[in-house]
Amino acid sequence: MSDWLLAMEGTAAGHQLALALALTAAVLHAVFGALQKGMHDPWLTRGVIDAFIFLFALPIALFAVPWPEGTQWLLLGGALLIHFVYKVGMALAYSRGAFTVVYPVVRGTGPLFTVIGAWLIFGETFAPMQWVGVAVLLAGIFGLAVYNLIFIDLQRDTLVPALWIALATGGLVAIYTTYDAYGIRATPDPFTFLAWFFVITAMDFPLIGYLRYRSLSPRPALRPLLSRGAIGAVIAFGSFGSVMLATRLDKVGEAAVLRETSTVFAALIGWLVLGETVGPRRMALMALIAVGAVIVEMGG
Repeated sequence: MSDWLLAMEGTAAGHQLALALALTAAVLHAVFGALQKGMHDPWLTRGVIDAFIFLFALPIALFAVPWPEGTQWLLLGGALLIHFVYKVGMALAYSRGAFTVVYPVVRGTGPLFTVIGAWLIFGETFAPMQWVGVAVLLAGIFGLAVYNLIFIDLQRDTLVPALWIALATGGLVAIYTTYDAYGIRATPDPFTFLAWFFVITAMDFPLIGYLRYRSLSPRPALRPLLSRGAIGAVIAFGSFGSVMLATRLDKVGEAAVLRETSTVFAALIGWLVLGETVGPRRMALMALIAVGAVIVEMGG
């Protein structure tokens, strides 16, 4: 599997596979975000999800892939720190703001800084038409966030702090996307980095989730919470794994931009599942996000 994937790097087939992986990550990340924001406390939900990620990934890391060597352990330690701060930011934002307000700001901030980071670290460049696509996508994402800020009625009293936290967390998205891309490229076997990434970055929030569970009164029923955690873990493998493999196969910046079409899917989930209203203006802004992603892909 690793040999086949490595043979795809830099090829037309690899580009198409990276595109499919980035779009898969977009859909799954929107579902993952809705799971964390859903019926349970976001700190608790993320803790349970990470516990299942650890349990599912550990046997694979121990027995199915080569072990990391030397500086690869340092790269994984850095990923633990970055993703911990990111997860704290997401939990803080979700506990203060509606999903369809917070999520677009987080995801909209990420791709712009990721593109800049990919230029600085990997020497990647965008064609002029691709920059037009980035501008269109960001206009749609932030337009959606501003519209939500003006008109949405959910959690109005904490909405402004939620937006500031979401903006900062979006910067962390750019940092972890660029860092993870560097880590998976610096590891000879990409699946080594993936497997141990999931093990190591899932070691922190289970303790936080347990402490949170003990402090809640009344405590939520365990069965639906555990079910949500197991489902979330599987989705996390698909979401984070897909985008990291995409950045190994092709340009980091393109993968980051295409992944942020997740905002479209998030708005649909917020409307259909979480009961957050979506009108014609929001639908138009969602379409703008999709158009921006298409321009980025076609303009390359």
